[in-house]
Amino acid sequence: MQRILIIGSPGAGKSTLARRLSERLNLPLIHLDREYFGPGWSTPPRPEWRERVRALAARPAWIMDGNYASTFDIRVPRATDIVWLDLPRWRCASSVLARVARNYGRTRPDLGNAGPEKFDWSFMRWIWAYPDKLRPKTARMLERLRPDQRVFVLNSRSDIPGLEAALTPVKEAA
Repeated sequence: MQRILIIGSPGAGKSTLARRLSERLNLPLIHLDREYFGPGWSTPPRPEWRERVRALAARPAWIMDGNYASTFDIRVPRATDIVWLDLPRWRCASSVLARVARNYGRTRPDLGNAGPEKFDWSFMRWIWAYPDKLRPKTARMLERLRPDQRVFVLNSRSDIPGLEAALTPVKEAA
């Protein structure tokens, strides 16, 4: 069974790519933001969150998007493929600004019942700090993958068609 983990900075395009791959590969889709945020943007206690992630990762097949580095130890060992959208911070920040403008005041499907889209300065600062704070941890984690796990590092959205081709199962000739 295929289990594809999509990670990267907020605004990198994780949810969009996950949705596309889910449709293309006919795999169940798990948006971690949808699982994490409750009504009014509430968040679960850490032990409850880790248990929820453990149950999601235990499923036989999935495409899971979301960074949540505090649960890499649960999700990464279960993944057969890891896609890291390692895009420039300006690209991620501009994508989030466009997303906020497009969805302001409405609830996005990938967020469930968290609440309406809003602008948040602390979130923008986190996006800008991602390359310095979380990128090194992610790179170290990827260096320790098992030989049977594939990793795809995408530095541009123009790399996505090649990824889709690499992940699409080859159909056998009749």
